[in-house]
Amino acid sequence: MLDIVFWIGLVAVAAGLGGLVLCIMRAVDIKKGGGDADTNRKALNGLVALNMASIGTASLGLAMVAVSLIL
Repeated sequence: MLDIVFWIGLVAVAAGLGGLVLCIMRAVDIKKGGGDADTNRKALNGLVALNMASIGTASLGLAMVAVSLIL
């Protein structure tokens, strides 16, 4: 049973880290785009939800991995 929790947690951690990489890549693209400040600010504010979701997913996955290893 805990093996399943471990592997699901590992997938969640990988998905969260992938989301963070995607968020960083999009932010770099926005910064390199050279648009005006208001457009850049709106685009970067849109990335906040992706960033928070990625961090949350990675954190929950890490907690699942830790619990499965401890128990």
